[in-house]
Amino acid sequence: MSDAALLWGGDLSAGPAGDIAVATGTALGQQRVLRRLLTNPGDYIWQPNYGAGLAQFVGQPCDVAAIRSVIRSQIFMEASVARLPEPAIDVQGVQDGSLFVQIQYVDSTAGSTQVLSFSVGA
Repeated sequence: MSDAALLWGGDLSAGPAGDIAVATGTALGQQRVLRRLLTNPGDYIWQPNYGAGLAQFVGQPCDVAAIRSVIRSQIFMEASVARLPEPAIDVQGVQDGSLFVQIQYVDSTAGSTQVLSFSVGA
């Protein structure tokens, strides 16, 4: 399966034949995990419970356990994330109120370790 290659906050890009670039395999899995974590619940009108809404934690006292719990519950809803071994989730509050997140998980189809690192907020 494939989907349009579109990283969060980015734009569509052209593929090698001049059409829209597509994401497949592990890139597609990473793209979907990131989209789920950064989408606010209720923003996706066809699935109101979709999304972790990590932006809600920006500017708040950093409750690492709560943020990890939200991330863990949401990423397991993506078929590309293997349940075993358990994903390693590192959350750090930054002085400006933003968050830095790093997730290491095993792609369930490829069997390879994937690492997603991103910031949320200011």
